Amino acid sequence: MASIKDSDETQNTVLFNSPLETGVRAVVVLNAAHPKAFDLSQITWFDHLVVHTSDIGGPKSLHPDVPSRSGELLVRRSLIEESLTLMRRLHLIDVLADERGIFYQASDEAYSFVELMRSKYACDLKARSEWLAENFCNMDKEQMKKLITDKLGRWSIEFQHEEVSTGYRA
Repeated sequence: MASIKDSDETQNTVLFNSPLETGVRAVVVLNAAHPKAFDLSQITWFDHLVVHTSDIGGPKSLHPDVPSRSGELLVRRSLIEESLTLMRRLHLIDVLADERGIFYQASDEAYSFVELMRSKYACDLKARSEWLAENFCNMDKEQMKKLITDKLGRWSIEFQHEEVSTGYRA
């Protein structure tokens, strides 16, 4: 028999935009781009772009094209960071560090995990991740930054840069 506490915990579980959902998206995108590795900013951009592919000339977006979607980048960075930590603990993402900074890459276990995902949403996510990897993962960071600025606006990119410079997290 479930206790009241168990019931309350279940009701407080966040399913959408949770570290788990966001982490799974990151694993799928990084797996599609494997063996490339990306920093936190790039993965934040990819997380937005993989669900809003029509904004950049790609297939129909996975998520609704709501008017304020460019503002999503303003609040995603800390969620992405938390999701990458979760996926690293699950051995689905490897962390690489060198003189340029910290980068994230799909682990060897990621491929098997992604292959097990079979729902329609998961298949659509994998297809869009592959499209994103083919079309954008070969860009260097400055090219990607220009794309984000052109498509989503300078305010989003500058705010994200300001977070890094000041240490502030939205």
